[in-house]
Amino acid sequence: MLCFFFLVYYLSSAACSELLSRHRRSWIINSFTIEEGHPGPFPYELGKITIDRDYRVRFDLYGEGMDEEPKGVLTIDKESGTLYVNRAVDYEEKKMLKLRFEAMNADSSIDTKLGVEIEISDINDNPPRFQRDLFEISVDEDATQGSHVQTMVAHDKDERGTPNSTFHYEIKSVSPNHPDTEFTIDSQSGTMSFKGCLDHEVAEMFTVVVEAKDHGDVVSLSSSSTVIIHVQDGNNHLPAISGQTGSGKVKEHEIGTSPLRLHTTDKDTPNSAAWRAKYTIQGDEGAHFKIETDPDTNDGILTVVKPLDFEEEALRELTISVENEAPYFSCKVKERPPSGLWKVETSKGDVPPPDTVKVSIEVEDVNDPPVFSVSVKEVVLEENAPIGTWVEKVTAVDPDSSHARDFVYKVGSDPAGWVTVDPHTGNITTVGTPDRESPHVSDGLYTILLHAVDNGKPPMTGTATLNIHVTDQNDNVPQPTVGFVDVCVSDGPSTTNISAFDLDVHPYAGPFTFELLGDVKGKWKLNPSHGYTAGLVKEPGVYSGPHTVDVKISDMQGQFAVYNLSVTVCDCSVTPNCRDPRSTATTAAPGALAVLFASLLLIMCLLLMAVFMTCRKEFAPLQPSDSSGDTLVPSNIENPGTDCKVVVGFTEATHNDPSNWGGQHHGIKHSNFSKEMEHNFIYEHLSDFRREDMSHLYNENWNQTTWRSLMANGHHHTHQREETSTMNSHAALQALLHQRLSSLQGKEGDLLDYEPHVYAEEGDLDVLSELENIILPDKDSYQKALNNLGPKFKQLASICKPPHIQN
Repeated sequence: MLCFFFLVYYLSSAACSELLSRHRRSWIINSFTIEEGHPGPFPYELGKITIDRDYRVRFDLYGEGMDEEPKGVLTIDKESGTLYVNRAVDYEEKKMLKLRFEAMNADSSIDTKLGVEIEISDINDNPPRFQRDLFEISVDEDATQGSHVQTMVAHDKDERGTPNSTFHYEIKSVSPNHPDTEFTIDSQSGTMSFKGCLDHEVAEMFTVVVEAKDHGDVVSLSSSSTVIIHVQDGNNHLPAISGQTGSGKVKEHEIGTSPLRLHTTDKDTPNSAAWRAKYTIQGDEGAHFKIETDPDTNDGILTVVKPLDFEEEALRELTISVENEAPYFSCKVKERPPSGLWKVETSKGDVPPPDTVKVSIEVEDVNDPPVFSVSVKEVVLEENAPIGTWVEKVTAVDPDSSHARDFVYKVGSDPAGWVTVDPHTGNITTVGTPDRESPHVSDGLYTILLHAVDNGKPPMTGTATLNIHVTDQNDNVPQPTVGFVDVCVSDGPSTTNISAFDLDVHPYAGPFTFELLGDVKGKWKLNPSHGYTAGLVKEPGVYSGPHTVDVKISDMQGQFAVYNLSVTVCDCSVTPNCRDPRSTATTAAPGALAVLFASLLLIMCLLLMAVFMTCRKEFAPLQPSDSSGDTLVPSNIENPGTDCKVVVGFTEATHNDPSNWGGQHHGIKHSNFSKEMEHNFIYEHLSDFRREDMSHLYNENWNQTTWRSLMANGHHHTHQREETSTMNSHAALQALLHQRLSSLQGKEGDLLDYEPHVYAEEGDLDVLSELENIILPDKDSYQKALNNLGPKFKQLASICKPPHIQN
């Protein structure tokens, strides 16, 4: 039923209030019905609004159904107040229309305002709808009846709580329709289950159509959904062994071979847990075999994992059974009552025995190595036992029954070469002298390996271990740990320690007894004198320096030796360890020699560089000037060679007698030098030397600054040739002589001791050519020559001829 009612709230202006106070008003409220989905025709009259007024009013209506969604549902006659419905309405879209009603005076002022709510009645125009039209699920074949399969959920949009929105579930069809399986659904909750048994081999899939139907009075609406149920295969078929392949043979001592393969059939779905086979071996004593499943064929592969012995058992009987990975089950319908679950019989707790087969594995004989009766033996042997001493006997047997059984004994490992073994009897005797202190003996234990080798093809070898415990003898005397000791000088007695050791062990070793031999009274004594370390006490009267003390050291059995012990007495405040400081120098000698050789090599390289820099490609002989006055003699009398003008060679002199330094000028005779002589001599030997060619001649007192000073004094290269060469030669000769004299001062003693030596050409002295006579001028001629050379050469002469020292 549709009710049209006015919820009146009065809103008016001051004029309306005055009007209401003078006139009585009345409202007439009528009831109307609007039905969802009205078929029409449209528009149709819904009702009329009447207001009792003495004056004329105009009506307006606003809100849902008018100028708000859903628009155009209602209209009103502004003069009469009649309401019209223009089209059908949907309850599921709008359950109520909310509007505002206004009555206007002739002057367009509001006379009355009313709030209007119009309810729309529902009709059954929506069927129940499922969440999906298709559901696809899986159920295990071994699921028990009554188990939950699926829950169906539907919804109806009609008004809640009315018959139009109330519905129930029911199963419309099941395909295939198997007599041992029935699907059910709860009409209210939509929960699906089944009765009876599922069998994958009979029906792998079921298609169930479920309907939801409402309870409408006029008409009943419904919808359906399809449920596809896949039955997952379970293990309701046992595997069966159908056959076997393989040689069934295996060689003894072999592992990893597969002598047998079993074939199995199963009706369950391939590659499922219900189909995959699982094999078990019975009767395999010693666990020599394993069996694995081939994942592709489901065959059982038998493999040897532990060596077999032909002599123990030539034929192995095994029992192999097969079952599936998934547990076996069965289901059978016994009775179908009209209500409730059916009566079924299952076998989950009563599993039939698996399929079983017996197989035989033949072990083939091969050549076995001899086997020692005892693989590890312990014996005791005395140190220094004589050669030929019997040590032990070993015994081996060859287990072969179908092969040659002859074998011999051999020594496999004997690091010190002490023993031998009889190849036939196995007796072990010594061929060397056992020594407990041998590096091959560890904690008194010496280990050898023995072999027993048969004559098979190929020959096989058995091995045994012989541990020889070597007992000690007192065959070593005590020894001091060091051959020298240090002791400090002091006013009172001072002590140093003497330690000893013995290669033997107890009771042939320490603690030791120390004893001093010889005349040691008032000089040396021992305190303590027993133990592994003795105290050597120096009496105050012992002087500093090296001493020798005879020490006798005895072991516990009286075995002794005497040692000459070097004792150094020193002032420990100066040298804490009393070592000769020269030892440090000796230690450092290799390093010093290396530095010395490196320095010499560097000097030689520098000299060679100087030679190559000053060498000329052509030979230029020295031509004596006509004005030399036979002072200079020709020197180019040998075969031509590389004309190397090495300044050092030019400045070399004979230094046999230092008193003659002033009278000998590098091989130049005492004669008068003219200015022309000076020019020719200097020009021929020094004119080709550049300033940088003589840079290596400068020492710490002759440097670049000295050179610039000379140049500033007028010796510039722009002067005339004669003056330039002369001035430069003066400076060069001064530098050369200064360098040579400085280097010779350090060797003055050696030069004074130098004995003249006669050098001769290789060959017979009688055939030597006669040398040109040397003319020695008088003493005054040399001074005259210097006077003619100029002031620079006078300075040079003063350097070459040291001043006379008065005694």
